[in-house]
Parts: sequence; C-alpha cells; structure tokens
Amino acid sequence: MSESRFGGRDFMLALVVCIVWAGNFLTSAHALQEIPPFLFSALRMTMLALLLVSFLKPPPRAQWPRLIAVALLNGALHFGTSLWALRMAGDLSSPAIVMQSYIPMSVLLAWAILGERFAWRTGSAIALSFAGVLVLGFDPLVLDHPASLAMMLFSAFLIALGTVLMRGLSGIDGVSLQGWTAVIGIVPLLAISAAIEPGGFAALRDAHWSSWGSALYSAVFASLIGHTLFFKLVQRHPVAQVMPYLLLTPVFAVALGILVWGDRPGANLWIGGAMVLGGVLAIALRAKAKALGKA
Repeated sequence: MSESRFGGRDFMLALVVCIVWAGNFLTSAHALQEIPPFLFSALRMTMLALLLVSFLKPPPRAQWPRLIAVALLNGALHFGTSLWALRMAGDLSSPAIVMQSYIPMSVLLAWAILGERFAWRTGSAIALSFAGVLVLGFDPLVLDHPASLAMMLFSAFLIALGTVLMRGLSGIDGVSLQGWTAVIGIVPLLAISAAIEPGGFAALRDAHWSSWGSALYSAVFASLIGHTLFFKLVQRHPVAQVMPYLLLTPVFAVALGILVWGDRPGANLWIGGAMVLGGVLAIALRAKAKALGKA
C-alpha cells in the first residue's frame, strides 16, 4: 500500500472517531453498574446486527477465515474484556489511557506480521509508551484495582492484532464488516456471559432505560460510526500512520472522567499518561514525516 498524505479530511474523520469512542467509556461505565460486561457487549452486538442485517453483503469465500478472526478479536473478545476491565477499574481515566497501548502494539504486530518496518525513533517511542503504562500502574487510582490494568492490556493486544489482520481484508465494505462483526460475535458473547456472569439476564431485565440507551449509543456511535470510519482510515493508510491520530480519545475520556465521573487522577497517572501519549505522538510525527517523504 502506498503511503498517502494524512490530510485534513482524514484528521476530521479521526476526530469523530475519538469523540464517539471517548463518549463510549462514559456511557458504558454507567450501564456496567447494572449489566455485566459480556452481556452488555452481546446487547450492543444484537442492536448493531438488527440495524445492519439488511445491508450485509457476503464476503469472498477466501476471506471468511480472516473475517471471522477479525470479528472475534475486534468485536466479541475486545469488547467483552475491555468492558470487564472498565467495570473493575471504577474510573474512566486509567482504562482510557492504558487502552492506547494498542497503538504501539499495532505497530509492533504490523512489523511482525505485515513486514511494515519502523526506524529506531519509532521504536524508542514505543518503549516510552510501554514505560508510561508501568508508571501509570503505580498510581493509587490504579493500584486499588490492579487486575483491571492487566485485563485492559490484554484487551489492547486483542484489538491490535485484529486491526493488523483487518488490513488484509478485501471485497468487504466498512458497513458489512461491522454487521458481520456483530452477527459473528453474538453467540460467543452470550455463551461467555452464561458461563461466567450468573444472574446477568435477570440484571438485564431489571436494568434502567438509560442502560439500554447506553447499549444503543455503543451500537450506533461507537460501532456503526466510529469503527466504520476507522476501517476506512486503515484501509487508506498504513497502520503506523493512522493509529497515532487516535490519541485524542483518552484525552477526551479523561476529561469526561474528571468532569462527569468524578475521577481524581494522581501524579503517577498524569506522568504515566503523558509518557504513553507522548510516545504515541512521537509515532504520529514519525509516521507523518515518512508519509511525506521526509524520512
């Protein structure tokens, strides 16, 4: 794939993705007070499938294995584990920042799987981001729920792998990808929920209408709008060039956490978060320079 310039239109698309994904942290955290994470993800996927079922187009036969892998990684498994981490954390700030580790993970996986090379400056930025996660992990806000950090890192790895595999998809548009992600993910999510979330369906039955509204927000805005635009961007540009622009997602999410959710981040979270996002910014600048032929 040739490296085209990441212009103003692409940046606006990335900005929309960041805004709707940041809002998803807030709305999902609200719903998770009543509905367990894997069941909430199944509800989200069901709503999305109903919205898109009439637009589904079958992919080329050879693409089915990759499509199923991408759908399970980016959909069922990533959504379920990230919401599990969000519920355990009890705050928005730390999960939103730690999730950004999927950006350097994606660059590393794109190198390992696709052969996309990067220079030592990008490698240093990747190391800075992961060091930031370690610093962030010692913040009191995170130390109260250390398992949440590990779960969010695992969830970040899942979507990083799914993102890289998504680059190889062909013969399927963004809307169909979201529809198939929903259809393929519903049964595994319901099975996992039934196995590890006892009482989940009773909780769903008694949930407040706002929790159902949160699931609808996730389906329409986070999935249909956010992930479809994201798909268009990674099909148009190399992974290393697209990912860094999404660093505004945790910035918006942290702001929502402080203003709405009542988060009170400590010094380690600010320092570690700055290291994570600083590393991502360095990757962005390096990728942009490379795309413009200046590196």
